[in-house]
Amino acid sequence: MPENTKQDFDRYSAAGETTVARLGVLWCELMHDSPAWPIRGRYECRTCGRSYAVPWAEERSLPAARPRPTKVRPASVPSASLPLIILLALLLSPPGQAADAIMVESTSGASLAFARYIASLEEASPWRQETVEIEASLPRLEKSGRLRAIRRLLPFGAPQYQVLEITGDQTVKQQVIVRYLSADVRAAAIPPSSVAISPANYRFRYKSAVKAGESVIYIFNIMPHKKREGLIRGELWIDGDTGAVVRQSGYLVKRPSVFVKRIDVTRETDLRGGVAEIRVTRLSVDTRLVGRAELTIRERPCMPCIASDDPATASIQER
Repeated sequence: MPENTKQDFDRYSAAGETTVARLGVLWCELMHDSPAWPIRGRYECRTCGRSYAVPWAEERSLPAARPRPTKVRPASVPSASLPLIILLALLLSPPGQAADAIMVESTSGASLAFARYIASLEEASPWRQETVEIEASLPRLEKSGRLRAIRRLLPFGAPQYQVLEITGDQTVKQQVIVRYLSADVRAAAIPPSSVAISPANYRFRYKSAVKAGESVIYIFNIMPHKKREGLIRGELWIDGDTGAVVRQSGYLVKRPSVFVKRIDVTRETDLRGGVAEIRVTRLSVDTRLVGRAELTIRERPCMPCIASDDPATASIQER
């Protein structure tokens, strides 16, 4: 490189470094005393090398965040049992207290039947002890199981199962049937009024009437006021003479888990002399992992029941 060119290059290089240094000093003078500088406390400037204190660190402190209310977390339950717990709270609990009835386009007979239904909402379950038969299956896996038990309602409302017989595939027994029994026990802690089929939670619309022997059954469409877990959209069939529910069916309006596609439920109750004689509940849970799980639960009043201390039986209170 010619000597003159080298000298010009060195001169321009030095001038460039001087310009950068001056700009750095200007930047430091501008920013070191600015509250916009994002550093708090003491720091060493990488441009000028000096150590600076931040005088506004205490004077211009950020506004204190509003204290958030402490959230009381509910008792945890296994996620796999959650769909069943919601269904059980919906189906196995008494209907709850009535509010102002909301019914659209009803006939006089339907209005009377609905009024009797509302009047019966606060009645306790007529069965303190019952025999239960559960048939469960996983159709995609071609697996099934079956259980016979006695269900007792303890003084504080928690059910106790006395297993008489359980057969079938081990997966169905443990992952479907036993989870159902355990979920039933846990569901007793959920306030029944929050998921009850009552005017407080649902809007009722009269649909039609059908003849069933000498009785007339009035059918109502039910729709939740809000899309909450444990509530269904479907139909409610009410006996015109007694106001008793003989059929309820529908699907959960809010899925309890991302692994559940849809939950359908149907419950039918046979009456004799206005008193429930047998109750059959069918659950269909469409899951993303194992396909559809199906349960059929048959309940009858237990008279007489086997003694609870029978060594050939077992009790399920919690699993």
